[in-house]
Amino acid sequence: MAKWIRTGVPRTILSVILSLIAICCIIPFIIILSSSVSDEMTIIKEGFQIFPTDFSWTAYKLIFQYPEDLLRAYGVTIVITASGAAGGLLITSLIAYTLSRREFIWRGPLNFYVFFTMLFNGGLVPYYILVANVYDLKGTLWALILPLMVNAWNVLIMRTFFVQIPEALIEAARIEGAGEYRIFFRIMIPLSTPVFATIGLFLVMSYWNDWFQALLFIDDRKQLPLQYLLYNVLRNAMEVANLSQVGGQTINAVMPTESLKMATVVLTVAPMTIVFLSIQRYFVRGITIGSVKG
Repeated sequence: MAKWIRTGVPRTILSVILSLIAICCIIPFIIILSSSVSDEMTIIKEGFQIFPTDFSWTAYKLIFQYPEDLLRAYGVTIVITASGAAGGLLITSLIAYTLSRREFIWRGPLNFYVFFTMLFNGGLVPYYILVANVYDLKGTLWALILPLMVNAWNVLIMRTFFVQIPEALIEAARIEGAGEYRIFFRIMIPLSTPVFATIGLFLVMSYWNDWFQALLFIDDRKQLPLQYLLYNVLRNAMEVANLSQVGGQTINAVMPTESLKMATVVLTVAPMTIVFLSIQRYFVRGITIGSVKG
């Protein structure tokens, strides 16, 4: 075994295996991109392929038929994602820090309260009444931001990470005269970059992929987020495609439903891929590196 390690054979085999796994993960994305620029009839006859045989930009032309609506939807989605993720991180971290302090006398009941919300909810009708009537958020972007800002699962994940931070660091800061807010912003946050990146990614993904909030609370077309706008485009295309005949020709021959699905995936996944690649390095950082830098 030692000879294999010195010659590097195991590392070579591991590299080959990981490369094959990476290729298997990339192939679906290539198929999605290829199908989005493929002719609809080719997809129907030959199925999805890695490399397109008959190029067609019909799906993208259909989506970009009203470019001002698409750009506006991108802007709305970026605004609610950025503000919701930032506010969610702040509130989640403050709650998690409070729950992680052993000296907090209400720690047990509050932990149970947070956990209880993961098991039960009031239902759709009370939720709609609360957001639309009680808080009067219907028709505003706040209806897309506030309801998704705090999640009990995110709070528990961050609380567990805060508990693992050595208590000696916090006690040393208190001896030096630091208050709770200074401890939180000057010690806890610098040491918690990995969990902040993780929860931040969760929040960004939830806001970016959400369309149900817009379905419930948004009526103005100018306030539609990207996902709901593309959902409407795809739904309208599929409704047209369900018609049996138009002019003696099947609708599927002219309405690119399959390639349209893939084109919507490309337009929504591409920005999130960039976000993930930009923060993935934080997932491999441990608390030791954070302690040294702090």
